[in-house]
Amino acid sequence: MAIYHCSLKIISRGKGKSAVAAAAYRSGESLTNEYDGVTHDYTRKGGVVHTEILLPENAPAEYADRSLLWNAVEKIEKAKNAQLAREIEIALPQELTREQGISLVREYVKEQFVNAGMCADLAIHDTGGGNPHAHVMLTMRPFEQGGAWGAKQKKEYILDRNGNKIYDPKKRQYKCKSIPATDWNEQTKAEEWRAAWAEICNRALEQNGHAERIDHRSYERQGIDQIPTVHLGVAASAMEKRGIRTERGNLNREIEVTNQRLRQLKARISKLQNWLKEEQANTEPPTLADYIQGILSRKAQAGKSSYSQSLYNLKDAAKMLNFLQQNQIMDMAGLDEKFKGMIGEQMDIRDKLKPIDRRLATLKKHIEQADIYFKYKGAKKLTEADEIMFTAAKNYLKGVMNGKTTIPTKAWKTEYDKLTAERKTLNQRYLALKDEVKEAEQIRKSVYTILRREQREQAPRRTQETEL
Repeated sequence: MAIYHCSLKIISRGKGKSAVAAAAYRSGESLTNEYDGVTHDYTRKGGVVHTEILLPENAPAEYADRSLLWNAVEKIEKAKNAQLAREIEIALPQELTREQGISLVREYVKEQFVNAGMCADLAIHDTGGGNPHAHVMLTMRPFEQGGAWGAKQKKEYILDRNGNKIYDPKKRQYKCKSIPATDWNEQTKAEEWRAAWAEICNRALEQNGHAERIDHRSYERQGIDQIPTVHLGVAASAMEKRGIRTERGNLNREIEVTNQRLRQLKARISKLQNWLKEEQANTEPPTLADYIQGILSRKAQAGKSSYSQSLYNLKDAAKMLNFLQQNQIMDMAGLDEKFKGMIGEQMDIRDKLKPIDRRLATLKKHIEQADIYFKYKGAKKLTEADEIMFTAAKNYLKGVMNGKTTIPTKAWKTEYDKLTAERKTLNQRYLALKDEVKEAEQIRKSVYTILRREQREQAPRRTQETEL
């Protein structure tokens, strides 16, 4: 079945890696690294079923040659710890044919990377063992209009209030700051690329008549009670196939046993719920609260007044019954639904708080820089430190104003106050709901405990009645 795997890593010279060596291995070719003179021959490597290079608009056409491309990368990167390439490794849906898989990877790489200005060297591996996957190596530098390599970062001089560069006599250079030339290294990009792979895979599966779907989110984010296995990797996978147990393989086997136990537990709970429905059909209790109360009352009349204390940790059984009655919970499905709804509301509030927090941080920075700007704007004489702060504030505001001349400080502060109040309200509800969820979870566990005990006590009597 289709599985989700999309990992990102950096091929770095500082870690002893080579872009040429990586490209040779993934393509199954023999390439010579002109940087150190080493030839990397992987022509005997099996399982490489497709390779190709996709170039952005400004890239030289000769970079369609794998050796020229990655040797050019090795040459332009001078530092001994230089980041040479980014690699995306993705698992292909087994439901698709090889041609469909190739088309899928090509479309994904073009949309997400090539159109953004990266050269992409893709190789698809499939040994026939049920693990078709693609390696996509990406360049880290943009291209200039004429096809030359651009800079990863650009220096921006810090200017004084008159627009002149500020000289630092200690460092013997003009003061400046580095600004990334692209947004490729931003933290949000990884999540964006991973989500895009899931989306395009699911679209391809649907278009080709397959019901399977994948999800880039973790099991926890999806609300699935299952532990994810770890990726074996090439070396461990090869050892496992030869019958050699590895640390990662052992861990995956332990995880599978745990997941099996979780599935068995869920099956037992499902049986318990079905039994409860059967009991409710026979006794026809109006509500779950009435049913639970009936159990506790029978135990009390039978001289088992400590029954409730031995079953659960609630201080007062009335709290549990009151919760069930107030929420009009008729059965265990209703109790589970209520609990899931509370969790869902909590997650919704958390999702609402995230963009508010980000916007508040941005507004706070806007307001702080505006205050600095107006503080020093009319000053006749400034110290060097004040001059730097004023210039930095001026340049910052220029970057966020989008060509406007009036600084909307009042509007920023109004929005900040409004969002602060909204955040306070949401946060108060979140904290209150957190306590409610904790209490509901305790009640939920108590109800399950009572029903399990009742089921065990009723089971022998049912057996006797059946034998009679």
